[in-house]
Amino acid sequence: MYYQKNKNLIVMVNITLFSQILNKLNRYLFTSIVNDYDGDKHSKGINSWTHLVSMLLLQFARLTSLREVSDGLASISGNLLHLGVMKKCPKKSSLSYININRDSDIFKEYYYKLYDELSVVSEFKKIKFKIKRRIFLLDSTLITLCSTIFPWAHYSKTKGAIKLHTLLDYEGCLPKYVYISDGKMADVTAADLIEIPSKCVVVADRAYESFDLLSSWDKKGVIFVVRIKESTGKISYKERELPNDKNPEILIDEEIILEHEQTRKKYDKKLRRVVVYIPEKDVTIELLTNNFTWTAETISNLYKSRWQIESFFKDLKTHLKIKTFIGTSANAVEIQIWTALTTMLILKYLKAISKHNWCLSNLIAFLRLNLFVKIDLQYWLDTPFKPPGEEIEQIQYNIF
Repeated sequence: MYYQKNKNLIVMVNITLFSQILNKLNRYLFTSIVNDYDGDKHSKGINSWTHLVSMLLLQFARLTSLREVSDGLASISGNLLHLGVMKKCPKKSSLSYININRDSDIFKEYYYKLYDELSVVSEFKKIKFKIKRRIFLLDSTLITLCSTIFPWAHYSKTKGAIKLHTLLDYEGCLPKYVYISDGKMADVTAADLIEIPSKCVVVADRAYESFDLLSSWDKKGVIFVVRIKESTGKISYKERELPNDKNPEILIDEEIILEHEQTRKKYDKKLRRVVVYIPEKDVTIELLTNNFTWTAETISNLYKSRWQIESFFKDLKTHLKIKTFIGTSANAVEIQIWTALTTMLILKYLKAISKHNWCLSNLIAFLRLNLFVKIDLQYWLDTPFKPPGEEIEQIQYNIF
């Protein structure tokens, strides 16, 4: 049943917010991926869409176990049809089985396809640099695990861990590419496996100081801004003019060549070195770039923009189910990570299409409280603190 004040405003609907969110996902696209992977073979009566909905419910409602997922779906049995899932609620044992055996690449590929589809929303693009190239932030985050329960997640003698090596799109603050490895893989090693788009800008920390890597980026037309260690050998080639009083934080701006012969064989071109003082932390950092046209202030601000990827990792770990896992196999862990990333993508999309100035943490918290309320999603996003009863009373008054 719909309660409608005018043609442009629908207040109450007969399906839940969670159902309306799922309706925004491209199910045809998901089905085509499932068919490519033959994902519904040996499905234990749970097709891939039901599996995806179950894992998204885990993330949105922040459930703690497979039993809670199974019982949660059973408790809304009257609304299962609106979710597009099978009439029979999945059992805990069946969810455990398919988490182990259904290929996690299905959920990985769906995230990338959905990213390409939803990230075209214009509100995602809030870039402040006057740079025509796409900007990407490269970093990794560590998720510690118990080595006895997750023996495949190698890290140290006493701890297990996995790493999310992430290439974050600065414009939408969403991962363009993620590579999942055990905790022992070095960031530089993983960087060789990450698909860096040609003719873009990559900003990275000193963990990615590898002149073989920088040379390969340079050959692809990539502009890089990388923090380097102070011990890296370099020879000053040409001093550049400093911005004087406009930006006193810029201490040095010069063109250099690498000092040691072995490193110069890996990268034989000249580079630009910018030394910046960070007053908040009382530290001095050295930045290396292959761009000679941008101002030193732009180079400095590009590196400062790295806080966005740290903020993304913090949001992911704080608000979604990604630090504890409901399955112990590598495949189950990867499925949970990819559905967490898909949930974050959906949340950023909802935030982008809303007229209300949502803080992401508030949106997640309030959505969790109202997940099965039957109210129009767009109306709720735009006016979350306006009780729908006010509209209904006005409608009834107009009718009489």
